Amino acid sequence: MSSSSIQPSSSNNPLKAITRFVGAENLSLIIALVLLVALIASQTPFFFAPRNLMNIGMNLSVVGLLGVGMTIVIVSGALDISVGSIAGVASVVSAMLVTYAGTVLGGVLAGAILGVVNAAIITYLRVNAVVATLATLSAYRGLAFLIAPEGRPIGVLDQNFAWLGSGRILEGGGFPGIPVSLILLIIIAAIGHFVMSSTVFGRAVYSMGGNPAAARLAGINLNRMKFYIFTISGALAGLAGVLVTARTSSGQPASGTQGLELEAITAVFLGGAILAGGKGTIVGTMLAVVLLATLSNGMNLLGIPTFYQLVAKGFLLVVAVAIGQWRMARAEKTQARAAAATGS
Repeated sequence: MSSSSIQPSSSNNPLKAITRFVGAENLSLIIALVLLVALIASQTPFFFAPRNLMNIGMNLSVVGLLGVGMTIVIVSGALDISVGSIAGVASVVSAMLVTYAGTVLGGVLAGAILGVVNAAIITYLRVNAVVATLATLSAYRGLAFLIAPEGRPIGVLDQNFAWLGSGRILEGGGFPGIPVSLILLIIIAAIGHFVMSSTVFGRAVYSMGGNPAAARLAGINLNRMKFYIFTISGALAGLAGVLVTARTSSGQPASGTQGLELEAITAVFLGGAILAGGKGTIVGTMLAVVLLATLSNGMNLLGIPTFYQLVAKGFLLVVAVAIGQWRMARAEKTQARAAAATGS
């Protein structure tokens, strides 16, 4: 009997399967999350309360949706700073349309349209994505207040719509229920992971981020891809704005002033993406979103003021980008050594 027949197949090893799915580079995120949970739980007995854990799941859904779209943008080698403001516009639009037309799709459509505008500025006017979306960050923020009557929140009294943002399923018997918004995020993230890892579109996104010139020579229409990518990012930001409206039962033009884009960008870089593009995964981003939501929840439970929380999140963004740059430099050195060894 051959030794291969008596040794367990690596494909049947659950630990290796999990490592492949999560990514070896993201194991550090899991370790950091475990340590963070242990630290918070040692300081407060309320962290592991079922209702608190479900609240974490509900609170991370908005940033998680932004993170899925932001991952695709950053992997392509670009950056979309306007997603928070797009969510603000979508929040107001969805409140108006739910009230007067009974539809929730208006906010998502508004987000997609604003994403198309971003892509048009970047593609046709040849403005750098950072500069373009920095400009639209301000413009869309103002737009949200302009379309809201007198710049004020718009109340929504539709209970079915409110269920989308704050409803729960499987609630009862002492179990607080699973937030509907969390289930929606899981579905969107699963679709995003499949698209980025198993489709021609996903491979094209990685190609244009890793080597735009080679992607162009391979027949990838970079301008068309930018329209697809920024439309997806805008639509998901619009969906995030819809969730904000459903959760608060009001269209919130101020949603774009709450630093949502900062949290989404931080999550993507913590999840393994790099500024140059070509690297990053939806799984890594979702792990980072959970880490950030846990950190925020823990600081709230411990009574840490909001200003200190903002400092911590800003520090995390710097650390995440620095780690990404270090990874890129190490990979370049490894490639250079391999090329030198091959040449010798």
